[in-house]
Amino acid sequence: MRAHDSNPKFPLPQQKRALPGFVKNRVSDGVPRATEPPLAQYYNSLFTAFGPQHWWPGKTPFEVIVGAILTQNTSWSNAERAIENLRKAKLLNPAAIERTSPRKIESLIRASGYFRQKARKLKAFCAFLRYEYGGSLKKMFAQPTRALREKLLGVFGIGPETADSILLYAGGHPVFVVDAYTKRMLARHGWTEQDAKYDDVRWMFERKFPGDSKLFNEFHALIVNTGKNFCRTKEPLCGTCPLGRYLEVGV
Repeated sequence: MRAHDSNPKFPLPQQKRALPGFVKNRVSDGVPRATEPPLAQYYNSLFTAFGPQHWWPGKTPFEVIVGAILTQNTSWSNAERAIENLRKAKLLNPAAIERTSPRKIESLIRASGYFRQKARKLKAFCAFLRYEYGGSLKKMFAQPTRALREKLLGVFGIGPETADSILLYAGGHPVFVVDAYTKRMLARHGWTEQDAKYDDVRWMFERKFPGDSKLFNEFHALIVNTGKNFCRTKEPLCGTCPLGRYLEVGV
């Protein structure tokens, strides 16, 4: 999956009200502050600094789905090793996953951690795909975004972040993926708490850039890059981060 290679500018719309889960009536040193983060400026600054990220690194939509499940609670490098093992075993398709024993799958994906649970999750998704859509990802992704998201959330082992990763990166649906990097960035800039509700944060991004799956793809990938290399949990590099100049706005 490849993200777009352009750098559009997105003017901020007129602010009407504070968002749920975010800081309201912001005042710093007696000076009122904006009630919503300047996401358009964040995006443009990150894109200028890093360029297109070409994320998610999957050869097929099903491989992207497998990656979304295997990367839960682990690094992408570990998930990638597990995916490569499945590829070598010729198991990167739904029918092959379903007919393969759990023990065999577990042995191949051990590098991703929680391998027993993740083997169950892979099998559960493949069974869901066959039962609901005759094994066709094309039919599945032809469903309306909201309805499909609700169905995915009903599958064992698929939570909001994984469901949205599947929708966006494998299916091109216009949803924003919220992860720990996103929450950390917004919390560090003073816009929200680290434990803000997932859907509140997602809704905020989708409200700013409605229906733009390419932008959501690129923006999330840029935030991941920032979180890994600058906005780290310990010893953040705010002085050299492309978003460092916005810190004073968020306090």
